[in-house]
Amino acid sequence: MDIRYLLGDARELIKEVPGHSIATVYFDPPFNTGNDFRLNTEEDAIGFSDVFSSDNEYIDLVEPILEEARRILKPDGSLFFHISAEEMLIPHILCQKHFKKVQPIFWNRCRSKNNVKNKLGAVTDVIFWCSGKKKPKYNLVYQPLDAYYAENSYKNKDSRGNYALGHLTYTATQKTGRDDRYYKMSIEGVDYTAPFGWRVSREGLEDLIAEDRVHIPSKNGSKLYRKIYKHESKGKPATNLWDDIHSIAMGDQERKYPTQKPVKLVERIIEMTTDLGDIVLDPMAGAGTTGVAARNLGRKALLFEKNPDAISIMANKFNNKTSTGELKYV
Repeated sequence: MDIRYLLGDARELIKEVPGHSIATVYFDPPFNTGNDFRLNTEEDAIGFSDVFSSDNEYIDLVEPILEEARRILKPDGSLFFHISAEEMLIPHILCQKHFKKVQPIFWNRCRSKNNVKNKLGAVTDVIFWCSGKKKPKYNLVYQPLDAYYAENSYKNKDSRGNYALGHLTYTATQKTGRDDRYYKMSIEGVDYTAPFGWRVSREGLEDLIAEDRVHIPSKNGSKLYRKIYKHESKGKPATNLWDDIHSIAMGDQERKYPTQKPVKLVERIIEMTTDLGDIVLDPMAGAGTTGVAARNLGRKALLFEKNPDAISIMANKFNNKTSTGELKYV
């Protein structure tokens, strides 16, 4: 699978990317924290400066990427702008300026910090999910079930296994306007209706009943429920709070760059907005985590980085098998 990395200023390199060729952009720029970041305490250690003379200087760094991203993204493509919660204001304004839809994802990157005494511990990053249309490409992804829910919800049992109850009808606040979702279902002489509509079609419900995947209540007047089996559960559909992926400091992934993000985080972003063979762009790629995530999922990656030390890390990571001198993919 192709992973290409180029040394240079992303603001210039991105201009060479063909229009509507990129499925997803993962943008993890400096955060404008006013600090220098090094892998260790040596002055010449691998890292970068996150010090800007003004907010305008920071805007001059990141806004050209957002402008070009609109051009290079596929019509249903997405850009993810990763920033700390403390510095989210300027990125939020810029994202809203250049994209039609901006949805924040909150990443709880670590647990509470016991060494913080005089302020709130910083444990959250914000990832702005940006797109040029209201409904960008989305593949359903899952997060692990809440431990309490998993322990207490699968209390029913049949020959297939333990199961929880899933709603088959809408509530008053969810009332559907689809006429085909208002029907009567008869089971063993008992009629069941959904005053605010069924969540599935008549044919879909009949199939579930035939497969013994509907929980039939023992009390008259009770609702039908879908059987959700514990052994078949993929987890819960992902929410906008990602608290199941932790920073590198809390995991076993080796840190090669001071602000390196966990592979699992970028994998989730890629998995939910791309298909096999799609191209992902990381305009400030650091140690190349996006390339690793893309390779793991069968996607291509285009990585830009102005730090020669980071390019050397990528060369070792990808076994020097990719060229830094050619941008073209198609």
